[in-house]
Amino acid sequence: MQDTQYDAMSSRYKIRGIFRNRNLLIFDVFIVLVSYFMVTLLIYNIYETTDIFLKNIVAVGFTAVMFVAVLFLFHIYHTMWIFAGTRDYMRIGMACVLAAIPSVLFNELFYKVFFLKLSLFVVIIAGVLITGLRMGVRAVNTLYSAKVTADNNSKRLMIVGAGTSATMILKDIARNIHLNYTVVCFVDDDPNKRNVIINGIRVMGTRHDIVRLAKELGIDEIMITMPSAALEERKNVIEICNETDCTVKIMPSVDQILYNGNDMISQVRKVNIEDLLAREPIKLDNTEIIDYIRNKRVLVTGGGGSIGSELCRQIMKFKPKQLIVLDIYENNAYDLQMELNRKYPLNKPEVVIASIRDMDRLEDIFGKYEPHIVFHAAAHKHVPLMEDSPGEAIKNNVFGTLNLTRCASKYDTKKFVMISTDKAVNPTNVMGATKRICEMIVQTAQHSSKTEFVCVRFGNVLGSNGSVIPLFKKQIEAGGPVTVTDRRITRFFMTIPEAAQLVLQAASYAKGGEIFVLDMGKPVKIYDLAKNLIRLSGFRPGVDIDIVEVGLRPGEKLYEELLMDEEGLTNTSHNKIFIGKPIDVDREQLVAMLSKLETVVESDDNELIKDTIAKVVPTYVRNKRTSAKEMAPV
Repeated sequence: MQDTQYDAMSSRYKIRGIFRNRNLLIFDVFIVLVSYFMVTLLIYNIYETTDIFLKNIVAVGFTAVMFVAVLFLFHIYHTMWIFAGTRDYMRIGMACVLAAIPSVLFNELFYKVFFLKLSLFVVIIAGVLITGLRMGVRAVNTLYSAKVTADNNSKRLMIVGAGTSATMILKDIARNIHLNYTVVCFVDDDPNKRNVIINGIRVMGTRHDIVRLAKELGIDEIMITMPSAALEERKNVIEICNETDCTVKIMPSVDQILYNGNDMISQVRKVNIEDLLAREPIKLDNTEIIDYIRNKRVLVTGGGGSIGSELCRQIMKFKPKQLIVLDIYENNAYDLQMELNRKYPLNKPEVVIASIRDMDRLEDIFGKYEPHIVFHAAAHKHVPLMEDSPGEAIKNNVFGTLNLTRCASKYDTKKFVMISTDKAVNPTNVMGATKRICEMIVQTAQHSSKTEFVCVRFGNVLGSNGSVIPLFKKQIEAGGPVTVTDRRITRFFMTIPEAAQLVLQAASYAKGGEIFVLDMGKPVKIYDLAKNLIRLSGFRPGVDIDIVEVGLRPGEKLYEELLMDEEGLTNTSHNKIFIGKPIDVDREQLVAMLSKLETVVESDDNELIKDTIAKVVPTYVRNKRTSAKEMAPV
């Protein structure tokens, strides 16, 4: 196979070598000579034509020299005509017109035998032939490339979208000898493009014909070239393409293309799950974020984690005076440090290895750095693990947060932002219940401190540590099965960058005591997520990779919520950020219950710990190991 490709590539180079510019220059001179001779022959007989041609050889030579000189000045002999475009042909046309003017004048003034109309006719013919020669070069190369590609067991390609981007992709495929594609057809929803032929390729249908055409035409790969299409439209096309057995690739959105600034084909990539779950890009009010971050000392707890690390990346864009990354796990923190050191060599972050459980250590850190802003992302988040170790969830989530709020108040932190979760709403698991207690601590801290304490609550983030997506990918790599707890289970999803950006924006609205709720969009069925991941990995759900229901895990809900019954929503100036109505928390009662919790965690009695949590969080509903079959149908 490699030998065949090498021979094909060598043949293509030989074809291109025939049409090098030095050879084209010789052809141009020959064209001028032939044009004079043939036009004269139309008027005179062969003997008179030969005589006139020889007597006026100086005029003929002058025209040839003039054409070559002007073409050279216009860089015509520096152009690779096998890749020429409209601008190149416009340039050679202009050069031919400019070369024709002195040629006609010279003939008119010094060689009267070539009368004006004859001279004009000669230079027009010469210009057309010179331009046509270049077009022929490109056509021969395109046809030969297509033949070589077709003979080389190439991938049969369908392109969805027959616009400017698609034609640029075609051009890239034609000029890149390493690409192994045969473009079979276009698909486009525009009725005016139906059956139109673009660069030799026919538009054969709409998106609704994709599945049929892929099967009938033996398509191996589908390339979606709709960079300016709306997000929902792109997702719909991807879902249709996923119904085929073809590999599906996509061109990124217009803003990503402009940002990367490369040729089109290099930016085409495989479709990933983020393309199916992605939402419209976030629009931030950078002015408001800059106002509270620039030249400030910012501390991020759990800074090496999924959300924490992305918060650090986003914060650095707004030029803080100093970023302090706090984490107990040194490996992730070190990787983030190296990344940010490379990007911001003049403003390197400080990395502090510490546990938020250690009050003395936190006192030292706050005393040394005196952070203006704290983003608190450190927490134990794995639901099943915390069910088995509820005491650890309380020590880390609850008392770690309590330690931080006390330090923030003591050292005059201006703003304290805690990352919360939708699992804190009507929690059925220890992790969610402890995060609800954290919200209560943060809200009550506001009443006895100058610090602005707020919470930001949102659902799952794609690709985060402990997310279901990395688990599914590992199961697919292992050959399956992919396990879902219940085919009805749904979750809210957003990307990590989106979550981090909205947290920063929400913090700019903080006045103290709010629980900000992020718009998570529509809930996603985990079963559908599993099917899409299997398809995107090149397998067929239920055929190559099975999906198995294993029943709900301890503490797991079928559906997550973002608001408690008592809470209402208030709009902010951002359409994806809302404020939940604060629920009054009795501070003295909370302090007493925290003291009780502090005592029971030492007992190592999981049932007693969970019973005590239920007294602190009235909305906490103990969820015993309920199987999916026991759940009421929806």
